[in-house]
Amino acid sequence: MRHTLIFDTAFGRCALAWHDAGLTAVRLPDEDHHLRASLARQAPTAQPWPEDQALPTWVAGAVADIRRLLAGEPQDLKHIPVDWRATGEFERRVYAATQALAPGRTCTYGELARDINEPAGMRAVGHALGANPWPLVVPCHRVTAAGGKLGGFSAPGGNETKRQLLVLEAGMVRREGELF
Repeated sequence: MRHTLIFDTAFGRCALAWHDAGLTAVRLPDEDHHLRASLARQAPTAQPWPEDQALPTWVAGAVADIRRLLAGEPQDLKHIPVDWRATGEFERRVYAATQALAPGRTCTYGELARDINEPAGMRAVGHALGANPWPLVVPCHRVTAAGGKLGGFSAPGGNETKRQLLVLEAGMVRREGELF
């Protein structure tokens, strides 16, 4: 059975869709009607999780970790299971390399393309990240354009959301030479 959940975070209301194999969608903060419409497109057979039932343990943990991350607490979300079956081999390599980026760290589309042995594939990397069904869990916001530019971001709020996520994560990372 496929399910959805809309939940509050410090950034706003987010959403998840899942089934037994893992997450099928993560939606970043948006208005409820936009979240519902997006989930209906990405998970058309999913049903809202009944409010009177306890979430599966792994889903409750994913929600808690996403909430902590968006509240400014360091979190690495790559342990959250995702259902890779709807992605191709190239996208899986892009997403795996993206998950290897630690919170507070970034790389460019070109660097990521080189990391997956596709040095001429920076546009394909950008396209794959633009279609990423699991933002935050596959932290596509950590991949930027060359020259210090943000590049694109297809989540609600676009580049402003990407910038806010990068600023939030940068504040979580203790830098070398800092006293505290």
